[in-house]
Amino acid sequence: MVNEYSGYSIYVDESGDHGLERINPEYPLFVLAFCLVSKEEQRKQIGPEIADFKHRWFGHEAVVLQAHKIRKQRGDFTFLFNRTVREQFLDDLTGLMDRLPYTLIASAINKQHLNHRYADPDNPYSIAMRFCLERSYLFLREQGEGERLTHVLVESRGRKEDADLELAFRRICDGDNATGQRLPFEAVFVDKKHNLAGLQLADLVCHPIGRHLLKPGQRNRAYEVVEKKFRRGGAGKLEGYGLKTFP
Repeated sequence: MVNEYSGYSIYVDESGDHGLERINPEYPLFVLAFCLVSKEEQRKQIGPEIADFKHRWFGHEAVVLQAHKIRKQRGDFTFLFNRTVREQFLDDLTGLMDRLPYTLIASAINKQHLNHRYADPDNPYSIAMRFCLERSYLFLREQGEGERLTHVLVESRGRKEDADLELAFRRICDGDNATGQRLPFEAVFVDKKHNLAGLQLADLVCHPIGRHLLKPGQRNRAYEVVEKKFRRGGAGKLEGYGLKTFP
């Protein structure tokens, strides 16, 4: 039974909403990010280093690192209103994200362009999920893990939302993908209260990707770190390998 499981887990998060009716002109993107993490590195480095970071800043590890609350200085992060402390915190967090070992695969859907190009476009979440699952399978196959079951952990959003996502996920894994074959993935829906380090890692990488795509000329310290983590093809090619933008 043990040999049926791959040596990797995949943690998923998103930035922006996937609705096509009301599109925010300031942020017309839907970004889906997959953090592929070695289970051994999760045990030895990722889990312990994230716990150590929390102990330094909060005195305990029950805090859930959330990019939105960090940016808005809300909840556990109200102390970041102090500019000096905020800079120290962000420097430490950026260093953590740089040190941790993970491989990033992401897809960004420009919803305005999608609506203009297609009369009846597919759901951006389904499109992004397909792109990310296809590339994750190729990465795992390169690691010799392509035949084993890999769990894809997603934050639970509610019964209906989870059911819709599960349906799209299963359709893609059953063969509705670029390879035309069954993909060895299983979705696991997780409540935020479980405080999984991998899901917080995925949360932290999403927004910097979207901001970089919208304003590539603007300094983005978080993206400079995130960019190093993308899966790449020959000659270090990023687009189509670790990052898929559409359309």
